[in-house]
Amino acid sequence: MNISSNHRSASRLVPLLAPFVFLIAACGGGSDSASTNAPETTVAETTLPVPELAIDKVVAPEATTITDLIALERPVVIAHAGGDFDWPHSTMYAFTQAALNGADVLEMDVVLSSDGVLMVQHDNTVDRLTNNTGLFASFTAAELQAMDNAYWFSGGVWSDHSLAEDAYIYRGVRTGEVSPPEGFTADDFGVATFEQVARAFPDFPLDVEIKIPETESGEVLLDSAIAAAKELARLITELDRTDSVVVVSFNDDVLAEFRSLIADVATSPGQTSLVNWYLAGAALDPRDVVLQAPPIYEGLEVLGKETFDRAHAEGYEVWVWMTESSQETTEYFNELLSRGADGLLVAAVTAIP
Repeated sequence: MNISSNHRSASRLVPLLAPFVFLIAACGGGSDSASTNAPETTVAETTLPVPELAIDKVVAPEATTITDLIALERPVVIAHAGGDFDWPHSTMYAFTQAALNGADVLEMDVVLSSDGVLMVQHDNTVDRLTNNTGLFASFTAAELQAMDNAYWFSGGVWSDHSLAEDAYIYRGVRTGEVSPPEGFTADDFGVATFEQVARAFPDFPLDVEIKIPETESGEVLLDSAIAAAKELARLITELDRTDSVVVVSFNDDVLAEFRSLIADVATSPGQTSLVNWYLAGAALDPRDVVLQAPPIYEGLEVLGKETFDRAHAEGYEVWVWMTESSQETTEYFNELLSRGADGLLVAAVTAIP
């Protein structure tokens, strides 16, 4: 079953730089009474084409709002962190490639930098992905954006730091030591801001998880997550993205704060709410239109066909996110679709059937 969007390739006219004009003038010498004719000005014109960027080839997906997405009569592809088995996690390079390769939704996690900028980031530290170490929230936005966010990318895994150096195929692109792939720049391999992604892909629905940062000792920084929820609500309003974003968080208090700030944005239930729905049939928030869940929770398979049927009967879509690298295969994706999955939230976008 082919569930990728029908993206048609589109080319844009390559803009031309304004010509460089060089004026060559001669100075004549002589007495005041002598007349000297200056040579005619020679004009040399050089026209340099601006390299075409890959993002300029991205076209709008089949559905550009959450309502239209849910109305599609097919399952949807949600690119986890831009498809982090195929391209470097949460980079503009990854989001662009996902958009060009049939993703319907771009998924990302958000957390605040030390100076209050909403950044796209999954982990509590920068250790797994970048050329640096330390708590993510301890760095400023400028410091984070200078990091090489593709430093440990090798492909086909979430990360593996044990490989030979030449396995990390994009290492050094961000820092200028290696030339970027055609159509991209070094900046495409840094840590992105939420605003940067939202503006770059104005037609793409976004699936945004508010992360809960922790200290080095594991203390949960709930106030930071709530501050991130406030900033996310502000940016969604400012960028006019209220109808094209789904927001989720593991923490129900963070979601409650977000919902109190912005009324018309679709959400997915937090972990406690979802477990209570699954076990006891507890009611969910009216804005919860999509259930996002793993196939296996605490060792138990929770997404059998009966769960999908129950969710559909109650009017919910179900998007499945993978918990094991062994699940990121075409065969397993087909199995989930056969059970009734409405969306696949995957790292291996190129393995979608």
